[in-house]
Amino acid sequence: MDLLKILRSFEEFLFEAVSWLVFYPLTVWRILRGPLAAMDYSDREQSDSEERRYDDALSPPLFLLATIVLTNLLSMALHVPPPPEATDLSRMVYASQQNLVLFRSLAFSLIPLVAAVTLLRHEKKRISRETLRAPFYAQCYLAAVCAASVSAGGTIFQRPELPNAVGAAIMIGGTAWFVVVQSRWFARRLNVSKTRGAVIAVLALIRALIYLLAILVPLAFI
Repeated sequence: MDLLKILRSFEEFLFEAVSWLVFYPLTVWRILRGPLAAMDYSDREQSDSEERRYDDALSPPLFLLATIVLTNLLSMALHVPPPPEATDLSRMVYASQQNLVLFRSLAFSLIPLVAAVTLLRHEKKRISRETLRAPFYAQCYLAAVCAASVSAGGTIFQRPELPNAVGAAIMIGGTAWFVVVQSRWFARRLNVSKTRGAVIAVLALIRALIYLLAILVPLAFI
């Protein structure tokens, strides 16, 4: 009986892992084709049962995690070295790919977290796990694209044979796309003008970057 349970668990794991090969590109296409529609889709899925939730796409946190794993694999394929003057803390982060993926996942998760909290504060809603979940999940779709562009651009910067202009263009393009979509999302959710939505989006991004710097600074000195 125990062996049968193990086999069924392995069967479910294998199917789930292989299905990512289908649902990851489908989720990418859904986001790039209509980012606001993808975020609306995420909101609707929150009301489904746990078994049927995100049945035809990757859930946003998993999509963010998968994107960071893929960008790490890209860095490995291009043989991007760790920082030359590594501190004890940064050496621990770069000691394994698992540590690096975990650190980058937590770092980039600050962007959707700050945006979700910003939305709830403007809506004057109580911040709880229940109210925070839906906007955080929706924001993870945007954060994944932002993480991919920033990571890919940063990887190009660390390869001397590749032009830095290409890396800068990827990072700027991805960030600009993120800010534009974020602005429209805030404007629509809060029923404010696009200009006001852009201000809220930019301020939320700045706060997220400040929190990110608070995490990165110890890596440089400890």
